[in-house]
Amino acid sequence: MTLLTKSDYILYRECHKNAWMKIHKPEIYYKSELSEFEKSIIETGNEVEFLARKLFPSGILIEGRDEQAQKDTQDFLAAKKSILFQPIFVKDGFLAAADILERDENSGYIIYEVKATNAIKEKVHFYDLAFQANLLKKTGLKINGIKIIHLNPEFIRSGDMDIKKLFQIDDVTGKVTELLDDVYAEMDVALDYLSKDSEPRGACCCIFKGRSNHCATFQHSNSDVPEYSIHDIARIGSSKKKLEELIDSNILHIKDLPEGFELTDIQRNQVESHVYGKMILEMELIAEELKKLVFPLYFLDYETFPSAIPRFDGYSPYQQIPFQYSLHILKSPDSELEHLDFLYTGSDDPSRLLAESLQKDIGSSGSVIVWNKKFECKINKEIGERFPEFKNFMDSANHRVYDLMDIFTKQYYVHKHFRGSTSIKCVLPALVPNLTYKDLHIQEGGTASQSWNKITTASISQDKKNKISKDLLDYCELDTYAMYAIWKHLKELI
Repeated sequence: MTLLTKSDYILYRECHKNAWMKIHKPEIYYKSELSEFEKSIIETGNEVEFLARKLFPSGILIEGRDEQAQKDTQDFLAAKKSILFQPIFVKDGFLAAADILERDENSGYIIYEVKATNAIKEKVHFYDLAFQANLLKKTGLKINGIKIIHLNPEFIRSGDMDIKKLFQIDDVTGKVTELLDDVYAEMDVALDYLSKDSEPRGACCCIFKGRSNHCATFQHSNSDVPEYSIHDIARIGSSKKKLEELIDSNILHIKDLPEGFELTDIQRNQVESHVYGKMILEMELIAEELKKLVFPLYFLDYETFPSAIPRFDGYSPYQQIPFQYSLHILKSPDSELEHLDFLYTGSDDPSRLLAESLQKDIGSSGSVIVWNKKFECKINKEIGERFPEFKNFMDSANHRVYDLMDIFTKQYYVHKHFRGSTSIKCVLPALVPNLTYKDLHIQEGGTASQSWNKITTASISQDKKNKISKDLLDYCELDTYAMYAIWKHLKELI
């Protein structure tokens, strides 16, 4: 018998068939290993929930998901215990564990859901809670309140962690109650669908979503969709009507887009570059952009870690901790390229030492070239706020920043191999194919972030720590060398 959990129900709401695949064909659903980013989400959720329990010192944790856990839940309820962590409820084919269940003065209960987010996500969180409330009511409990505990985005750590200020508790009883009847009906429909032995036929509902929102089993359920399809058109997912029109007309290949189909300028450029091999190269505009640069040129890239629970003073939940930079320096058009870097592997806040090193390395003049300046400038601004002695330097550095990505976001250069993206990971192989991240042990920022977290918090050998540190240095160095290589390519063109 299929037991429908609240996570399965939420997955069902996102994509019916994907939820069925998870239950009945896990070998396909779990075909790809979890990314470092996905692993970090799970770890962060566990960490936040563990800390949130400290808001309820008398709470009793129920271990496991088996029959013993169900019995323990009922025994504690019968004993009228005030606070239960992870109580298990099973009824009529449904299963749920409440993060925190509190007995109130009116012989009823308050459900608390802990979310490792800075804000409430109504389309997910409310339905999660409505599922729980319905199931607990099925078991005979009286639900008098429904609340969400989440991280307070306004919290700034100063000294010992004040968890009462770290967390924000929002009463969402009214809004969740409005959903109960609809969710109750949908739970039965979902259980019936997910209990079927035969795989549902046809495409999954993600066929009407952009590529970034496709489910884990999309390719299995939509085998006729090519690797590069209409779903990859930039921001096509924001226009469900456009996608529906194309899918209903059985148009999946970009090359099959009808003449005159409504597209934005960026989308049109992407499509034409792919279909006709048309390359946009605005030489004069690119030349004007590059004239803005002042030698010496500093190609700069940061690596950071977003700690959900602020690790150091001066940080808010999920505020980025800058722990590394790479810097390629070209002092004049004819000089040799130089490389400097910084990587902090200690246990305290690295940003002061990073700022000191950067101030020494880039001085007070010359263009600071980055890829996506919003990120680097934000990091600089925040360092200046935490350490006033560096504020003037960081403000000055931000005024010197030039975003090399602008040339591509402004559509001065469009290549079919960009596939509508302006990410350096897409631009680099198209313009400088001899450079690649594929040979590196760390190939993207999420892995870099989690790798640094490992060497600064986990108990690992010095050899392992040294290996990861080298991998981090290699990855970040390629990021800044890639910018230099792209700049050089552009200079040679004009």
